[in-house]
Amino acid sequence: MKIFGIIAAIILIAIVVFAAGSYWLYSSLNDQIVHDKAGQYIVIEKGTTPKEIIKKLEAEGIITAGTATELYIRTLGDAGKLQAGEYQFASPISPMQVLKQLEKGEDQTIKLTIPEGFTRFDIAKRIVEKFPQETPVTEAQVLLLMENTDAIKDLAPEAKNLEGYMYPSTYTFPRGTKPEVVIKRLVDQFRIIWKPEWAEEAKRLNRTPHEIVTIASLIETESHFPNERPVVASVIYNRLAKGIPLGIDQTSVYVAKMQNRWDGEINKSDLEADSPYNTRRYGGIPPGPISSVTESSIKAALEPAQTDYIYYVRNVQTNDESHHFYSSAAEFEKGKAEYQKWLEEERRKLREKEAAENSNK
Repeated sequence: MKIFGIIAAIILIAIVVFAAGSYWLYSSLNDQIVHDKAGQYIVIEKGTTPKEIIKKLEAEGIITAGTATELYIRTLGDAGKLQAGEYQFASPISPMQVLKQLEKGEDQTIKLTIPEGFTRFDIAKRIVEKFPQETPVTEAQVLLLMENTDAIKDLAPEAKNLEGYMYPSTYTFPRGTKPEVVIKRLVDQFRIIWKPEWAEEAKRLNRTPHEIVTIASLIETESHFPNERPVVASVIYNRLAKGIPLGIDQTSVYVAKMQNRWDGEINKSDLEADSPYNTRRYGGIPPGPISSVTESSIKAALEPAQTDYIYYVRNVQTNDESHHFYSSAAEFEKGKAEYQKWLEEERRKLREKEAAENSNK
């Protein structure tokens, strides 16, 4: 009987110890702790072991039950699920909530989208918005960084800035990336897209790579359709061959942005601006690109369609921003009159809509 009593006592003690241990483990893992790092990012580097992660979080005061947390990971949890990244931990928070957050993963990266046809002014503004620095950086300072053309000297020694050489795409950067790093990445992507043989193709057209990128930027701002761009390119080359000013309104927009007076609408003063970029006042192509360019527009600049078109106007029948193309001034004037009629109707609808909205306020 004594033996059974001893065994029973041992079992009872074991049960008590197990219960106490379970309670300790449960409470240690689920009790929420207040800490002072709620507004800060905690970086867990790739390759950090689970034990090192717990130690780091203990040192930051986010976890106080380090032993219990490590024991749980080793016995009941899955250490392989803990992910590297940049984390913000709420306060108060329990070790179990911390572990769930680490398993979910929070790689605090920033997505930066540069749309096709964005200018360096647009890009600078977006960089400032997306990547705030401890010491604030202005758009003017970012634009100044874009005047460093060392990265494209071999390709375009005549370039005065990086306009046209920052490739439009969607990029992912770590939070807090410096503007110069962002700019370098955009230029590096352009270099990846640019094919060495295109320099030779430019020579065949008696153009420099910089001139091809400039023409590509004009095409980029005039058409959103890859299949239409070679036709737009043919109009540009045909007008250049005939000595006819290109008359591309987006060059006037670019001048307004250069002079820091763009208000979202093309005004008469924009069309009359005295600048070599204004293709209404000056013949030939502008001194440099007026926007970012895509591979599609570069190819169109290198391989224009063979046409006799020298005019184009928006296709109001489809209203999808595609164009009608014309060889004669008479045909163009008819298309232009139709476009002007459509434009006035669209403006009338807009005025009526605004009036209705104002009357309902």
